[in-house]
Amino acid sequence: MSASGPSRAGRSVPLTRFTRSTEMTLLVVAVLGSAGLVAGSHGSLLHGDAIRGVLTYLTVPILIGLAQLVVLAVGQMNLSVGALGGFLAVVIAVLMADHGVPAPIAILLALAAGTLIGAANGLLVVATRINGFIVTLATMTILGGLQYRFAGTRTIDLGSSGLTRFGDMAVLSIPVIFLLALVIAGLLAFFLRRVATGRRMLASGGNPLAARLSGISNDRSLIVAHALSGLITGIAAIVTVASAPGVNKSIGGDWLLPSFAAPIIGGAALAGGSVSVLGAVLAAFIVRLVDVARAQYSLDPSWVNFTVGAIVLGTVIIGQVRQARQARTPSGRAGGHGAKDTGDAESGKYAPTARSTS
Repeated sequence: MSASGPSRAGRSVPLTRFTRSTEMTLLVVAVLGSAGLVAGSHGSLLHGDAIRGVLTYLTVPILIGLAQLVVLAVGQMNLSVGALGGFLAVVIAVLMADHGVPAPIAILLALAAGTLIGAANGLLVVATRINGFIVTLATMTILGGLQYRFAGTRTIDLGSSGLTRFGDMAVLSIPVIFLLALVIAGLLAFFLRRVATGRRMLASGGNPLAARLSGISNDRSLIVAHALSGLITGIAAIVTVASAPGVNKSIGGDWLLPSFAAPIIGGAALAGGSVSVLGAVLAAFIVRLVDVARAQYSLDPSWVNFTVGAIVLGTVIIGQVRQARQARTPSGRAGGHGAKDTGDAESGKYAPTARSTS
């Protein structure tokens, strides 16, 4: 056999793995769904304004999906993503409209507040050992009350501010805020794949005992995950203020389901340790396609939530069945003693070993 033979075979392994991955399935669904909607609209969805509208309203689902993804990576859930995003959006609007605070300062304050509130969630989970589900449920209620306290029943209009002009900017009909979301996704993928802290987070989520025995602080990983979730939620709030016609107490109220839908449909393990940034982005796009189909064919809006919820439930059930089958195989039982390195740069799914992060 020639020397080039094994090299080509080696290079084909990642490609073969990707073609069988969840990400590839989602990519095919996204392409076929887009083609179907374009054909059904007789090509009107390819017009610049239509593309811009679809991508603009896709930006926030991507960001809140990523905010949820980093918490799922450590085996936690964050129910306060929507409430935190709505609260921060109202804070930005109130600071700018009522107090004349310049946009850059309001943005920095919102990012700092989001990070601190997220870190506080993590600290409460670590200090009390109460499940993050309960802690973030309480945080969601508190932030919802504060959002109503600041906004009341009014809608805050920022007019033609620098922030709203940023939300209107586009490059070749592609909104700048959408490009920002893709940059955030790329940075998060790099963080989870290449940065030691990110890999430690995944190791803590995949097998906390093995991670602790390897010298990794699971508590630190949990706090970092919640803080990062708060930071990304703050970016989503900024994008919302920049692109929405006004800010009121309802902002963020419908973010909870999409925040879970994107990472779970994208292949994230609810138990932690395995996530896919690419899968989350593709899943958010598919969910957006469902909403576009609803508007295009004048369907009942309730069918959107029904469809998305059914897909999420089906994805979780399939994932549980797959894990149960793997546990019954000899290789699966052998791998259960430690976190298995299934990191795949090509597919975007990361599940590193605890040992690889030490």
